[in-house]
Amino acid sequence: MRQDQGPNEMSSSREGDHWDVVLRPQAAWLDLHLRDLWRYRDLVLLFIRRDFVAQYKQTVLGPIWFVLQPLLATLVFTVVFGAMAGLSTDGLPKLLFYLSGQIVWGYFAGVLNSTSTTFVSNAHIFGKVYFPRLAVPVSITLSEMIQFGLRLAFFACFWVGFYWSGSGIRPTAALWLLPVLLMIMAALALGLGIIFSALTTKYRDLRFLLTFGVQLLMYTTPAIFPLSTLHGNYRLIMLVNPMTPIIEAFRYATMGVGTCEPLHLAYSAIFAVVVLFIGVMLFTRVERNFMDTV
Repeated sequence: MRQDQGPNEMSSSREGDHWDVVLRPQAAWLDLHLRDLWRYRDLVLLFIRRDFVAQYKQTVLGPIWFVLQPLLATLVFTVVFGAMAGLSTDGLPKLLFYLSGQIVWGYFAGVLNSTSTTFVSNAHIFGKVYFPRLAVPVSITLSEMIQFGLRLAFFACFWVGFYWSGSGIRPTAALWLLPVLLMIMAALALGLGIIFSALTTKYRDLRFLLTFGVQLLMYTTPAIFPLSTLHGNYRLIMLVNPMTPIIEAFRYATMGVGTCEPLHLAYSAIFAVVVLFIGVMLFTRVERNFMDTV
């Protein structure tokens, strides 16, 4: 290689270079670079493996924790709310009623809590190499789907036992909605999670507020008591929570009890899309200079 290139030769050499990725500052709010997620899909798969495998890698029970956590919570709710408080379960077996709520709410809460710390937890990676930052929260959302699938299979085992025992539960034609419900939950949790992740780069207190808030928010859904027990303003307040139609539709699809109102589900879907859109815009805006505040 020649070391004495003149200015003209150096300029022509630069013009002939071809770059796979050109990093430029974000110019507009809608400049989201979503195509980069597909180009870095192999990295997303690696993150999914990291999130799924490393979480319980050095534990004694390992992946059993995926189903043990909702089961323990279900047993507590069955004793406290079902036996002691005597709350209605719409005629469903108490164990199945509370387990179904824990499985659905557990996915939403897991994605929301995990994605809300994206910038803070991955600052050591973000500051060293370029890749689309959205790959991290997207991988968390997908890895949580694997856990949801395991818990759903666990729920199916109990469902079969109660079905053959003559408990009166039955599946409905709304079973085809389960993938749709999962997509709505994923969009809603991902959108809220990346909004909080963008805000926590400056306001760290939001992490503690979110953890506490998610626990309280569960009590504004039918995870503890069915929607049919509420009337008037209390029913409307619960329906404001976009997770309420999803939990009700899940129970209706799998056990034939609950509500599956298209209008309510449309509200949840629209709410999720709007939140996800706002979240992605805010996330990509903050990622430009978050290293200065983290």
